[in-house]
Amino acid sequence: MKGGDDVAGPLEWKFSQVFGERTVGEQVQEVDIISAIEFDKTGDHLATGDRGGRVVLFERTDNREHGAPRRDLEKMDNTVSRHPEFRYKTEFQSHEPEFDYLKSLEIEEKINKIRWCQTANGAQFLLSTNDKTIKFWKVQEKKIKKILNMNVDAIKGVGSSLVAPTSASSSPKLHLVNGGYSSSADDLLFPPGGIPSIRLPVVTSNETSLVARCRRTYAHAHDYHINSISNNSDGETFISADDLRINLWNLEISNQSFNIVDVKPTNMEDLTEVITSAEFHPSHCNMLAYSSSKGSIRLIDLRQSALCDSHSKLFEEQEAPGSRSFFTEIIASISDIKFARDGRYILSRDYMTLKLWDINMDSGPVSTFQVHEHLRPKLCDLYENDSIFDKFECCLSGDGLRVATGSYSNLFRVFGRATGSTEATTLEASKKPMRKQVQTPSRSGNSLTRALHRGDESPGVDANGNSLDPTTKLLHLAWHPTENSIACAAANSLYMYYA
Repeated sequence: MKGGDDVAGPLEWKFSQVFGERTVGEQVQEVDIISAIEFDKTGDHLATGDRGGRVVLFERTDNREHGAPRRDLEKMDNTVSRHPEFRYKTEFQSHEPEFDYLKSLEIEEKINKIRWCQTANGAQFLLSTNDKTIKFWKVQEKKIKKILNMNVDAIKGVGSSLVAPTSASSSPKLHLVNGGYSSSADDLLFPPGGIPSIRLPVVTSNETSLVARCRRTYAHAHDYHINSISNNSDGETFISADDLRINLWNLEISNQSFNIVDVKPTNMEDLTEVITSAEFHPSHCNMLAYSSSKGSIRLIDLRQSALCDSHSKLFEEQEAPGSRSFFTEIIASISDIKFARDGRYILSRDYMTLKLWDINMDSGPVSTFQVHEHLRPKLCDLYENDSIFDKFECCLSGDGLRVATGSYSNLFRVFGRATGSTEATTLEASKKPMRKQVQTPSRSGNSLTRALHRGDESPGVDANGNSLDPTTKLLHLAWHPTENSIACAAANSLYMYYA
């Protein structure tokens, strides 16, 4: 990530693809709602998880045909680049609903997070988790073996019932499967009309099929709901985090994990904050960060101590004097954190804002992007319908110049993070992503101000005139690791855009 100005200016986003598009008036099944999205490191594969416990994989098809001649690939590079295109690859049932009889607790099959692991021998590996159990999956192409049967049906009168006598048998009689026998070998071996050539069984494997197999299951390590999993850059370990603990796992060992962070107090009445998200540094295998419900981010170094209850750095923004209210702590809770690709910055999302933190500067965020400021007068209504507890995700572009996050009414916002950048684009998850864009009205006459002056109880309206629909929210989105391409989930539909 570079600190220079973003000279390219705002991007013009265009619709690319949609999978699972709803027709007008179509009812969406709860189990079909997408709950996790993740690109792999190459950007050639995309995985989604849903509330029904399924994982669906997509693969890229444009400009990436395997086995294409080098000359053709060079021609493609010289021509105008096409936008990314993906196709459905396969799906599998990752988790099933369970019931914890000891705690009388139902465990949903909903996929909370998906993380891609390192590939090996042409196979893809990924981790998926619900509230309690993490699974390690291997997805590989397998050749389908078919057995070409004998053409013994052509033998009249005998069919497939011929049983050859064993060498140990003292009887000259040739037995049949149905219990009969013949005293003459000639009657069986040379029936009237003769025998056509016999085709022996042959194993063929012309077709290939994608097979997903669960290699390991990591269970019984969390008392509370798992909110995060993250791979380590060493390719051998990963972490899983719940409200009070973070556990370190070895991919090869499923029956044992090491507790590296424990914020559970001796007396639960003394509990003041919980862990909301955790992620490994993208290149330093000894560093990870986790966020809390108090709006703070802690950076820890695994080399300092076996139990990392003490952090190496703390990132939190001080409250402005006199700004505290009933909702202060609720809206300060961080729902998601992401490291930039180079590991220098951490992006965090709370209910109202996106914040970008420099890991070398813990005095405050280097940038703050207002996402839901227009909802501040409506916090009471949002609290009553529980929308204030929605957990929106965030993401950064591969070059680190832009950040993105979701909002209500199936909208998501893209901000330029470079110094002096005014890029703030609002897009809708539809085939016409820019149709919600209107000229920003003057501050004195915007829709929100007019609504407040007349005591209108209608939902909040943002600076672009977009109304709030809390029933349609865009919680999950992911940015392609190397290109300006975004995948986002609107209920059961996966929308993809490029710029």
